[in-house]
Amino acid sequence: MKKHFFSIAIFIMFIVGLSVLLYPAISEYINSKHASRVISEYNEKLSDSSTEELDAVFAKAEDYNKRLHDSPSAFFEPDLVSGYEDTLDITGTGIMGYIDIDRINVELPIYHGIAKEVLQVGVGHLTGTSLPVGGESTHCVLSGHRGLPSAKLFTDLNELEVGDTFTITILDRRFTYEVDQIKIVLPEEFEDLRIADGKDYCTLLTCTPYGINTHRLLVRGVRIENTEEKKVGVYVKNEAFRIDPLIVAPIAAVPLLIITFTLIFISDKRPKKKTKK
Repeated sequence: MKKHFFSIAIFIMFIVGLSVLLYPAISEYINSKHASRVISEYNEKLSDSSTEELDAVFAKAEDYNKRLHDSPSAFFEPDLVSGYEDTLDITGTGIMGYIDIDRINVELPIYHGIAKEVLQVGVGHLTGTSLPVGGESTHCVLSGHRGLPSAKLFTDLNELEVGDTFTITILDRRFTYEVDQIKIVLPEEFEDLRIADGKDYCTLLTCTPYGINTHRLLVRGVRIENTEEKKVGVYVKNEAFRIDPLIVAPIAAVPLLIITFTLIFISDKRPKKKTKK
């Protein structure tokens, strides 16, 4: 009986330990699938929209950025400039577009605002900063979490270096930014996020140090010409559906372990043969 109880206890502990071990990788896989689906739905909406419709939406975003530039106080009081929530929201879900950072293998949807539910699944646009449609005298700030157990997001943002590039896809247009400055600042230091006249900036923002989050990591990009052709509106789901090889071995071992413990259980249940005296 004691042997039987001991076998069950070991089996339960193994399952619990395996679950804890696999949770981050499986959660990241699920989050990647979600991001992939969201981006695909966004591009499907684009394909159903005419060029004229998209141009009108883009022009509205440019007008918002101009009014934001003319209202410096809006950085701290975004409500001073109207029309934020419904600008660039062609799907009605708060998605503006998506960002690609090849260096760290990240492709994530960009949402309006930085609410908690937004930063759990994607990248948030910091209200009070320019919408990510480029142009002179604009500075877009995109924020993402690091170190979430359920998603990778901006966890590896610290690996970017000056000269690296990232792209932002908004509607049927793509914008490329080259990293020209990387800084670590205190949460209350905002000067590096403000609009600089004549410049076209996009800053990626996250917490640092990893797991401590007392400061902010700012990775700023300056707009450059697109360096490679990429047909906007066509999104191929690929990497998001690949399972990390580190998960495969433990998962493959589970059936074998179940069979092993089942055999142990059956063996324990068999009546013991009495030895002849």
